Amino acid sequence: MKLTIVIVNYNVKYFLEQCLRSVARGIENVAAEVYVVDNASKDGSVELVRESFPWVKLIANTQNMGFSVANNQAMELAKGEYVLLLNPDTIVAEDTFVKCIAFMDAHPEAGALGVHMVDGRGIFLPESKRGLPTPFVAFCKTFGLSALWPKSETFGRYHLGYLPEKATNEVEILSGAYMFMRKKALDEVGLLDETFFMYGEDIDLSYRLLKVGYKNYYFADTSITHYKGESTKKGSLNYVKVFYNAMIIFARKHFSGNQSGLFTLLINFAIVFRGALTLLASLLSSSFLFIIDVLLGFGGIYFIKTYWENMIKYTDHYYPNQFLFIVVPFYLLTWIVATFMSGGYDKPFKVGNILRGMFLGTLAIAVCYAFIPDAWRFSRAMILLGAVWTTVAMLGVRIIYQWIKHQSWENEADENRTCIVVGDEVETRRAELLLRQLGYTKTAVAEPNIEHIFKQAAIHQAKELIFCAKTVSYQNIIAALAQGGPRFYYKILNPNSTALIGSNSKDTAGDLYVVEKQYALFRPENLRKKRMLDLIFCITMFPNLFILVWIQQGENKLIQNWMQVLLGRKTWVGFRSASLLKQFPSARPAVLSADCMVREFSLSESEQTTVALNYAKHYRVIDDVKIIFKNCIRLGI
Repeated sequence: MKLTIVIVNYNVKYFLEQCLRSVARGIENVAAEVYVVDNASKDGSVELVRESFPWVKLIANTQNMGFSVANNQAMELAKGEYVLLLNPDTIVAEDTFVKCIAFMDAHPEAGALGVHMVDGRGIFLPESKRGLPTPFVAFCKTFGLSALWPKSETFGRYHLGYLPEKATNEVEILSGAYMFMRKKALDEVGLLDETFFMYGEDIDLSYRLLKVGYKNYYFADTSITHYKGESTKKGSLNYVKVFYNAMIIFARKHFSGNQSGLFTLLINFAIVFRGALTLLASLLSSSFLFIIDVLLGFGGIYFIKTYWENMIKYTDHYYPNQFLFIVVPFYLLTWIVATFMSGGYDKPFKVGNILRGMFLGTLAIAVCYAFIPDAWRFSRAMILLGAVWTTVAMLGVRIIYQWIKHQSWENEADENRTCIVVGDEVETRRAELLLRQLGYTKTAVAEPNIEHIFKQAAIHQAKELIFCAKTVSYQNIIAALAQGGPRFYYKILNPNSTALIGSNSKDTAGDLYVVEKQYALFRPENLRKKRMLDLIFCITMFPNLFILVWIQQGENKLIQNWMQVLLGRKTWVGFRSASLLKQFPSARPAVLSADCMVREFSLSESEQTTVALNYAKHYRVIDDVKIIFKNCIRLGI
């Protein structure tokens, strides 16, 4: 046995399927065994492996054992001369394993190697090659010095930015996303340290290989795609805490004396520093545009008011304080809510949604203006000028936001742009049907060779490439990603699948696209309305929450459900079936199932599913209202 491949999976079923399909092609000319260790996934991953990949050796854990323990479970059984740790959110080329084996065979001093990795937008991942995180290296990484001078041999040692991306080199640390190791070396240094639950174990193992005399290599002659981050959310506070605590474990294990103490102090400071930045970034990302719109709107109206007083009315303080601090905030709230409800905050941004929202908001203000007392009717001119300014400010902010975030004036994921479908006649026809269901209106077909793909993209001014993996090699897909880079968006349609896997932003991990848009429930405007309805019911229920708890039937989980809905983790009405929640990734678990509409009948499981799908397909907000009122005494079950 030449190679043992170990894949640890946790709730990334579609990515695992794609990974295994690429692995299957990669081992066609290699004597290999493949282990999938599932850490108690709830998305049907285990069933997928059993049904679609019977040749895979499956270890199905009943609880999340962590990355190190799960990998060790398989590595203890490994029979291969080489052992590969591979992430499930990766794609390997058909010749990746053959090339890695040839290199390791030719370099007996090599204990392990990593490869050239690109993300879902074809951008090189710097973690493909890393240096040892000494206190100084960690300091440069934590405080951004490595980002300021990435190619410096002094400050850029964390990602070894001074080493060429396209050249094979000795390195110190390899990534656990693709860690190709000599089994003999593993027998000498031991398996992964199970003290590390997740993160840091690859650093530790890489360093242990170096300490016993082996060399680690960054191998640039083959590339893989690593969507990075599907198994974990790297923008979360939990990630910051777990990652940096792993660094402390590493320091205490391998550094001694003052060096260990300095490193631990630095990392503890980094946890606070990075945690604060992560929290701030999270708050800004979720409410950034709202905050900017309010500040610019208020500032603009204040300037208009001052100009109007000085140049038109010739009277200081013509408008009293209640106008600025009560009426103006009311105007802004009305405009922003109307814009939100019209889709003005949906991405990609659409000018029509913003204009419609501002028009409706202004109309609502005008109606209110007609009925309020004369003492509060300050100026129609202020309403009109304020609306014009706020509209211009909103449009300007979105244009600037688009340029800063994506270095482009074009919207990300614009469904009306042309996309190139790459594959044979049968698969491209299937892909075009699927794309129409997903809302794409313009497609063109290209032959599965790189030159023709980019030629067709230029002819049709296309920005998106769809690869049919049944007839296009993963090697060509990865090469196209690396060559096209962030100029394009890429998605892969796997055989017998109705899901597309890709990445619609160079700043995010991989994304899953399934056929949900044929269901009215999953249209952005309806998801927005549904969320607004959930919040309205939460707010109106709050004053009488404990009375409702008292009258609830059955289990009393009303307060828990109320909190979950308020935080967006649940919805009042929708899917409760685990199978439907797996089928529709955008759906939140529901307190009340859609079949509550027909409670007077006894329904089989299949009939309940039919009712739920009809609810989703023909969704109207009034349906939720009816179900909630009809079943209000069951909100605590």
